[in-house]
Amino acid sequence: MSLLGPLAEFAFIRNMFIAGLLASVACGIIGTYVVVKRLVFISGGIAHTCFGGIGLAYLLGFEPILGAVLFAVGTAVTLGITSMKTRLREDSTIGVLWVMGMALGILFITKAPGIVPDPMTILFGSIVLVGSRDLLFMVGLTIAIVLVVVCMYKQLLAITFDEEFAKISGIPTGSLYLLLLVLIALTVVLLLRVVGVVLAIALLTIPATISGLFTHDMKRMMGLAVVVGMVLVTIGLSLSVLYDLDPGPPIVIVSCVSLVLALMGKRLWSRLGQRGVPAR
Repeated sequence: MSLLGPLAEFAFIRNMFIAGLLASVACGIIGTYVVVKRLVFISGGIAHTCFGGIGLAYLLGFEPILGAVLFAVGTAVTLGITSMKTRLREDSTIGVLWVMGMALGILFITKAPGIVPDPMTILFGSIVLVGSRDLLFMVGLTIAIVLVVVCMYKQLLAITFDEEFAKISGIPTGSLYLLLLVLIALTVVLLLRVVGVVLAIALLTIPATISGLFTHDMKRMMGLAVVVGMVLVTIGLSLSVLYDLDPGPPIVIVSCVSLVLALMGKRLWSRLGQRGVPAR
């Protein structure tokens, strides 16, 4: 048998791990904002509306990832403008957009011509199908996210911890909040290939939550979240390769178990520290 089979297998495994590591970078950085500013529900809503964009792409015959970007960014902008210009609550708005995106996705996929992927692949990820074009797109998107955060770090930090004071100080909080929502949307798109629509919220929030247990400094929290995300993704992907599993669920299960262990370890460390304090 020729080497083409093993080489092809090595290529898709390599691409799978590179995609996971790239997604971990964006997740660690943007996920920190999501956790600290408590935007988890909003992030989940943006992730689910991407299903509608992917379905539209299959219906009209263009690249599915572009459809996901279109719907994710559109949802982020709509949510931001609605929250600033109307009296509608954010959770109500994202709830409507969430179910609308899912409904449109199902409708578009059922009416799409030709062969379309199993909706389960979209919902739970298809990282094994990541190709060179996908990797280039992910690299570009990751670099763009990192550059924006580096350039706007102080402003984003201001609206994250004290939005009212930032507004009084003359910082354009509305525009920055809209920018943050768009960054969340783009990060969600990165996760679609790795863990899919349904599980994206786990990888976006769990690494940052774990890092937040051990540091409250924003920069350190971001750096630690990136490292934690890379470790969790690597373990999950390794298990999927070893046991021939779909990658999404192992990554999320490993992440959830790690969060529980981190919580237990943090509590145990605190108790040991309290016992070690001499009585006065």
